[in-house]
Amino acid sequence: MDDPARSPVRLTVLGCGDAFGSGGRLQTCFHLRTPGHVFLVDCGTTVCIGMKRFAIDAATVDAILISHFHADHFAGIPFLLLEARIAGRSAPLTIAGPPGVEERIMAAARVLFPGSKPELPFDLRFVDYRADGPTPVGPLEVAAFPVIHSPETLPHALRIGLDHHVIAFSGDTEWTPALTTIARGADLLICECSGFDAPLPIHLDYATLLLQRPGLDCRRLLLTHMGPGVLANAGSVAEALAATPADDGMVIDLG
Repeated sequence: MDDPARSPVRLTVLGCGDAFGSGGRLQTCFHLRTPGHVFLVDCGTTVCIGMKRFAIDAATVDAILISHFHADHFAGIPFLLLEARIAGRSAPLTIAGPPGVEERIMAAARVLFPGSKPELPFDLRFVDYRADGPTPVGPLEVAAFPVIHSPETLPHALRIGLDHHVIAFSGDTEWTPALTTIARGADLLICECSGFDAPLPIHLDYATLLLQRPGLDCRRLLLTHMGPGVLANAGSVAEALAATPADDGMVIDLG
């Protein structure tokens, strides 16, 4: 029986590619919508392209959650902010990420759009993830777990609670027990699978995921950030992992 306390959640994949656009895919960005809230998980450089391609209104986004500070995961934010200023957005926006998120985004904006006016016609709020428990971001409860990736990027996996749903996201990482933690009981685990037949440093690969799959206690597994080898074997990889390969524009409804 459906839980009446659970509002429907719709996920639209605005980008599920790696940093190099393997398979012609846009960079990482997941759009999640409930009847009362809209947020993004990661915001790669191609975010504005993805939103227009898949008819998503950027003005409706309430919050953006960032896993780490690599360009294909957060450098779309200066583009969104500039477009929002030009469009005259008035609704507030919250951006949450690893410690120092405000400084990182403002520095990126200065590099990408030098001379652009910093004033915005709406309230922009930044939230650093807490190390001692979940971080409230509007109605979201975001638990951020350090993972194994380029240390300078402050990489985190995320476990997001919303309306009695749990959505988990690996970010970019080697295998770490933190993935077992975020997956436990999750309605959806969005997990990178960059490599196919050989381990990759600071990233996950198919062989490792296959070994660790029994410990990923999630209702649904969505593979993202897939490299050329994984894309070429997506059908067999998905079957072996009991997973769904993400694709740009894919829509998943979580009841």
